[in-house]
Amino acid sequence: MPQTVSCFKCQTISTTSDRFGRRDECAKCRSDIHVCLNCVHYDPGAYNECKESSADYVKEKDRANFCDYFSPSSEAKSENKKDAILSAAEALFKKK
Repeated sequence: MPQTVSCFKCQTISTTSDRFGRRDECAKCRSDIHVCLNCVHYDPGAYNECKESSADYVKEKDRANFCDYFSPSSEAKSENKKDAILSAAEALFKKK
């Protein structure tokens, strides 16, 4: 079954026919694909920043890891959403 992921760093969509491996990289920015920041279970507000309660703790969320619960996320990342919201708020309250 094909899998698709949106790179946490550059938002490029990557697709594979099987599963993303630990050593797979984004074709555009060469960032690791099998990372917490690209996973549907990643949640900065959750314990260990992961919604999967059985997953082991991963210190470096932007580096390749061996997590068996990795499931690729194709959504835009929260950092970019945060930046977009911040920009919109600044534009709204900008003095003329």
